[in-house]
This record gives sequence, structure tokens and C-alpha cells, in this order.
Amino acid sequence: MRRLVAQTRLGVEDLIAPLFVRENIDEPVPIHSLPGVVQHTQDSLLDEVRTLCNLGVPAVMLFGIPGRKDPEGSEAWNHDGVVQVALRNLRDEFGDDMVLMADLCVDEYTDHGHCGIVVEGDVDNDQTLVLYQQAAVAQANAGAHVVAPSGMMDGQVMAIRAALDGSGHINTSILAYSAKYASAEYGPFRDAVDVQIAGGGDRKSYQQDPANRRESMEEIGFDLEEGADMVMVKPALSYLDIISDARSRYDVPLAAYHVSGEYAMLKAAGANGWIDETATMFEHLTSIKRAGADMILTYCTREVAEILRGTGSEPRP
Repeated sequence: MRRLVAQTRLGVEDLIAPLFVRENIDEPVPIHSLPGVVQHTQDSLLDEVRTLCNLGVPAVMLFGIPGRKDPEGSEAWNHDGVVQVALRNLRDEFGDDMVLMADLCVDEYTDHGHCGIVVEGDVDNDQTLVLYQQAAVAQANAGAHVVAPSGMMDGQVMAIRAALDGSGHINTSILAYSAKYASAEYGPFRDAVDVQIAGGGDRKSYQQDPANRRESMEEIGFDLEEGADMVMVKPALSYLDIISDARSRYDVPLAAYHVSGEYAMLKAAGANGWIDETATMFEHLTSIKRAGADMILTYCTREVAEILRGTGSEPRP
């Protein structure tokens, strides 16, 4: 009866799997702070996406760990860069059966860990936009269906849309990280992509203040005016009010990112027997969907999909 009258339903079709692919490794490398998540080789990435596709997961989001970093993050737009190689491999095998999304930023590729060009200790917004344009075209050339700018630079969506259209990629979509907060919950992700911000710095100068609510609606509105096709709120659980506000105000596809820290806390509490991990996982993701998200990026994607498809343990009522 509860299932029959449930007002919110979480399905496999709601999930996007964030996946990491790394250069110069021969086998997958476990990420200690993200139990069950690995840095993939190109071959193991293909295997993982095959499994996800067979489970009915509709999309993946790719993050790259290059073998070489520099001040500009030039591997982000290298034709033979790690994500571009992965995109070509995946597009060749899956075609349009899996939506291929690529995170569009340079923090994984810079030697200072910031999301753009650093000038006298600060990220230069306008110089950074040129890098994002190059990366967007490289990703689209390699087969990305969706590019996902996450750097929170002013004007990034407009610049990327112009670059994509100018290079003939008029049908490549943009999923903008529009409301991305300067959260304390990104630590495990930075472990996953081998990022350390130079000098123990932070990204508060270009990511949003967790205290601010109304600002997010302005940021989302700017991105939509500039040509975003979809928008994202990140993180998810501490920002359910932002997801709800966005759902009420904007009638566009809305994503939420259940981030690495949220996943790590769930896994740590479950491993210690402090919570029912499976029940809590479904409660968390259902709350994100209930708040209004159409799509959820989560490291739980495969686990949830296996349960929903009947190949794992059943969720409790």
C-alpha cells in the first residue's frame, strides 16, 4: 500500500554515475575515502559502463586524472587527453545508448588545483573562459553528448555555447553547475582526482557561500539566459531548499550532485554499524528527488541500480 500511494519514486532512470579515469595505470586503483569507487583504466571504464548500461542507467559523468599537470591544465583539451580517449572509446561502443557527460573544468589538470588561470594568487575569470572553450570543443569532438562546466566562472555558459556552435556542435548540450557551493564536503573527490589547492587555499572567491540562498536563483537564471540546457545544484543534501527553490522557479531539467563527502559519510556510518546503510541510502536519494531533482549524480548509482533491478539486496520499506 505504501508503494502504491507513494508520491515520490526513485528509479534507475534518475541516476547518473560519476566515473574517474586515470592515465598510466594498469589496473583500477581504489579510492580510500570513497569505498567501492576506483580510478579506472580505459579498459575497466568500458567494463563498468557496460554493466551500468545493462542495468538501465542512462548516463555517466567522466572525470579525468592526467599523467601530466601544468599551470593552464592543457591536458583538458588535448586530443589524446585521458577523457577525450575515454569518450571516443565509449562512443564507439555505446553510440547513443548511454548519455556521455564530461565534467568541464581544469582543476584536475592544473598543478595548482584551481579551476582556471591564476594571476597574482587569484583566478582570472576571463582568461579562464578561453580554456573552457577549448576543452568544450575537444570533448564534443571526442563524442560527448553533454559538457558540464563546473568552474563557476562568470559567463562560462555563454562562452562555451559560442565555441560549440562555432565548431559545428550545435546539438551538444550544456549541463551547468549553476548553484555550486564552496562546501566542506568535496574532500574525497579531491582525493579521487589527485587535487591539492596550492598553499592550502580554497575556492571561495568563485564558488557560492553556503549561507546564501537567493543568490543561487540568480546564478541559475544567468546560466539559462546564456544557453544552458540543464542546471545543477551541488551538493545535494545540505541544499535541498535550493533544489526546491529551483524546481519551483525554473521549468528546466534539474540535476543534483550527491557529492563525495555525502557518500563517504554514509559508507563510514554504515561500516561502523551506526545506521542501516541501504535504507539510509534510499532515504537520502529519495529526499533529493522529492525536493525536485530530475537527475541525481551519485556514487551509489551502481549499487542502487542493482537493487532496483533485483540483482542486489532489497531495500527495506
